[in-house]
Amino acid sequence: MSSTDTVFDFTRAERIGLSEAVFCAGKSPQQIAGILESARERDASLLLTRLDAAKYDALPAHLKAQTDWCETSKTAYFGELRPLSLTGKVAIVSAGTSDAPAAREAERTLRHAGVESTFIIDVGVAGLWRLMDRVEDIRRFPIVIAVAGMDAALASVLGGLYGGALICVPTSVGYGAAEEGRTALNAMLASCAPGLLVTNIDNGYGAACAALRLLNTMQLR
Repeated sequence: MSSTDTVFDFTRAERIGLSEAVFCAGKSPQQIAGILESARERDASLLLTRLDAAKYDALPAHLKAQTDWCETSKTAYFGELRPLSLTGKVAIVSAGTSDAPAAREAERTLRHAGVESTFIIDVGVAGLWRLMDRVEDIRRFPIVIAVAGMDAALASVLGGLYGGALICVPTSVGYGAAEEGRTALNAMLASCAPGLLVTNIDNGYGAACAALRLLNTMQLR
C-alpha cells in the first residue's frame, strides 16, 4: 500500500450508527474513484462531501452513472439510496439563500441516512417577521439545524424562541468583518441563549451527523 492509498472505514456504521462519508477535498479524482470501486465491489452506498465539479467530471463514466451529484451542496450519493425511515423530526432553518450550500449539505446527509428533513429558508432576523411567521412550524420539530452567516443572529433568536435541540452552523457568508465565517462562529459560541450546539464553519455534514446521533439516542431510528 502506498502513502497515497485511502483506507475506507466500511464498518463505522456498525460501531457508531453513522456511515463514513468520503471527504473529497484534498483527494485526487483517482483516489475518489478507487474508493467508489471498493464500494461497488461491496454493493455499498456512499455519501461524498465537498466534491467539486472538476473532480466529479473527472470520474470514470461508469462510476458517474451510479452517482447522484448536487452542485449546490457539492455532495453526491453513490449507489442505491436507502429508503426513507423517518420524517417530521428534523427541520433545517436557513437565514438566507446564500447559506444554501451548508444547509443543503445537512439535508443531503440526513437523506442519505434515511431521514427526510423539512427545509425552511430565508428567515433571517433582518426581517424578523419572516421568522415569526414560521416559528410555530419550527416548534413542531424536536431537532432544528440553524444555518446562518454574517452576524449569525438567527441562532440566538431561535435559541430564545424554540425549546428543542438546536444545532447551529455558522457559514462563511458575509462581507469583510464577517471574516469568512469566524464572526458567525464566535457569535454562536458566545450566544446568551443556553444549550446551543455549534459546529465548525460551513459544516452542514457535521450538523446532520449530530442530529442523527440525537435521533439514535432517542431511539427514533
